[in-house]
Amino acid sequence: MKVAIVHDWLVVSGGAEKVLKNIIECFPKADLFSLVDFLEDRECVKGKPVSTSFIQRLPFARRRYRAYLPLMPLAIEQIDLSAYDLVISSSHAVAKGVLTGPNQLHVSYVHSPIRYAWDLQHQYLNESHLKTGLKSALARVLLHYIRGWDSRSANGVDHLLANSQFIARRIRKTYRRDATVIYPPVDLANMTMCAQKDDFYVTTSRMVPYKRIDLIVRAFSQTPERRLVVIGDGPEMKKIKAAAGENVSILGHQPFDVLVDHLRRARAFVFAAEEDFGISVVEAQACGTPVIAFGRGGALESVIGLPLERPTGVFFGDQTIDSLLEAVTRFEHNAHLFDPRVCRRNAERFSSENFKSALMSFVDARLPYGGLEQFLPYPVLGELSAEERNHAEVASSTL
Repeated sequence: MKVAIVHDWLVVSGGAEKVLKNIIECFPKADLFSLVDFLEDRECVKGKPVSTSFIQRLPFARRRYRAYLPLMPLAIEQIDLSAYDLVISSSHAVAKGVLTGPNQLHVSYVHSPIRYAWDLQHQYLNESHLKTGLKSALARVLLHYIRGWDSRSANGVDHLLANSQFIARRIRKTYRRDATVIYPPVDLANMTMCAQKDDFYVTTSRMVPYKRIDLIVRAFSQTPERRLVVIGDGPEMKKIKAAAGENVSILGHQPFDVLVDHLRRARAFVFAAEEDFGISVVEAQACGTPVIAFGRGGALESVIGLPLERPTGVFFGDQTIDSLLEAVTRFEHNAHLFDPRVCRRNAERFSSENFKSALMSFVDARLPYGGLEQFLPYPVLGELSAEERNHAEVASSTL
């Protein structure tokens, strides 16, 4: 059994890379592939070597790898995986487009179809100041090409996995295919609960437009009686600092232990993005901290919102200052209903152990019976149905 794991690009360690780490832990002997690899912290790849594409060697690839988007479909198709029995791709862009044959099983864990090429195209063009002009026309032509390639490449995947029901619906809309939901893993072991809360709110994220950190900062700056701590860095840092009032502390990038300390002590975690899943939302709850979240996307699946019984958070309906502040006020009026232990128990649904067991069970059920028997570092949960077992035994006997 030869296994290959394919990831889009390895530049910074974010939510998708946390998923990748857990996939590698399921298949510790697998070979790892990516378009580019410029990671300094090798924890998410478990110190494994990474085979990269020709984009790795192009000029300015370290800082401008996204500028090579037109070449990425070609680059991912040049990765030769013909020697592998099982291919698992971790894809939010092009990784699922690797070429596989009829005797190979390709399972793709889709964090999202390419957001900026599909339903978020207009938002992306606006935020990139590409609404009009020649550059806008070229960008639209490129995204049209990417959509066609992305749709076709989905046909080469045997089984699609989604990180939330929200993404499963996006996959259905985009590729006209059903996907099985396996929620991404959260490292609960390093997220301990704290019942004693300080009088501040916290948000943490990469400072990119769709995360809407600017909205959170502007909202809290209008209510100087409330303290807000912002952790993270990114291209919008200068803009966000300019909007921050004296009651808003912007700490920039911080070590993991500092991040966890703030998540544990905060009165609530504030989240304003329409995210595919939102691992940070679960991490906050794992620390016993309730969430004030925009009521769209994956947060609806990981947060139990008022007025439901035993809530772990509050939702706001619009990405506006008024809507966010109304939710903060509603949270404060109902603060007695939020129990840190309930938040923690809700987060435990998304443990790394649950993710690994679900992934291994899914893969094992689609290989010839016993295919992973000598390979698994983790026990496989569940049994094959009689029909699946018969199909697997017939398939195995023909190999």
